[in-house]
Amino acid sequence: MENNDHVALLHKFSVEKEHYTFERISQGLINDTFLVIDETGPQYILQQINTAVFPNVDGLMQNIGKALEYLVSADYSQINLIKTLSGAWYYRTPGNDCWRLMTYLDKSTAYNTTTNKEIAYEAGAIIGKFHQLLQKAPLDDFVDPIPNFHSLELREKQFRDALDNCALILKKKAKNAIDFTCETLVKLREWDQENMTLRLCHNDTKLNNILFEKDTNKALCLIDLDTLMKGYFHYDFGDAVRTVVNTAAEDEQKHHKITFDKALFESFVNGLSSNAAFLTEKDRELLPFGVVLMPFLHGIRALTDYLNGNIYYKIAYENQNLDRALSLYDFAQKAMKEIPYIEKVIKQKIKI
Repeated sequence: MENNDHVALLHKFSVEKEHYTFERISQGLINDTFLVIDETGPQYILQQINTAVFPNVDGLMQNIGKALEYLVSADYSQINLIKTLSGAWYYRTPGNDCWRLMTYLDKSTAYNTTTNKEIAYEAGAIIGKFHQLLQKAPLDDFVDPIPNFHSLELREKQFRDALDNCALILKKKAKNAIDFTCETLVKLREWDQENMTLRLCHNDTKLNNILFEKDTNKALCLIDLDTLMKGYFHYDFGDAVRTVVNTAAEDEQKHHKITFDKALFESFVNGLSSNAAFLTEKDRELLPFGVVLMPFLHGIRALTDYLNGNIYYKIAYENQNLDRALSLYDFAQKAMKEIPYIEKVIKQKIKI
């Protein structure tokens, strides 16, 4: 898309008609995102919503609009949606592309990984604050943009369907990942998931979905609220842990670099404990389960996509989804070995 096309899109929203330039942000795997810059610096985030992944754009944008009404606090920075000239949350082009515009937080940054305990602490604190603020939001006011997003049963069915229909050469290349999937599915079914508290969750709390202040490392807020929907807190806990305590990239091929950094984990839990009054005893009990479940779920989704011919995630090279799956599975395996330690730290630091 040319710069003039972006300008035309921007003029569909309620913004001043200044001179803007556009810079692509390549971090995300799903949506196409652009930084909107004027002569003073970045002003907005312009984003095309991936309607193949999120077909219910109306529901998704209503979710975000409603959630932002609750995400208001002196220690939680606010990002605002800019409405279109007709007062809608997003603009749909004649070609059926869907675009939204959001305010940009000045002097903010995001990290894919970290070795900094302060950042780990702040990540835990802001996720706790996010849940604390959404406690009053009525669950019935929100739709599920991707039903059963973290359902182990659904992901297993999709995996087995892909396995039944993929080329033999893919099965051979992915044999180790396939074997680990089948073994781990059995283990995860053994966890007691009765009497869980249904909550409004972010459902994609990887570290780079948290904004930090550049100068102080203070966590500002969570971004990418597309997956905001009903869920369980161990989803958000486990998803954050997999990216906060592992200093390697998600598709790291050298698995000795994949870590479960205990100092980072303890800092993260310390941060969460500062905003953890909303948690129940059952929530706390299932946090270790989330630390294994979430990397496994991301791994099985990447493996399924690989077997299906890479139709969901963006890839930079042919086997990237297989590398993602193997890397995520390696972390899940390392987390599984640390369950006694994880349980001990959580009980010590999070008081119910």
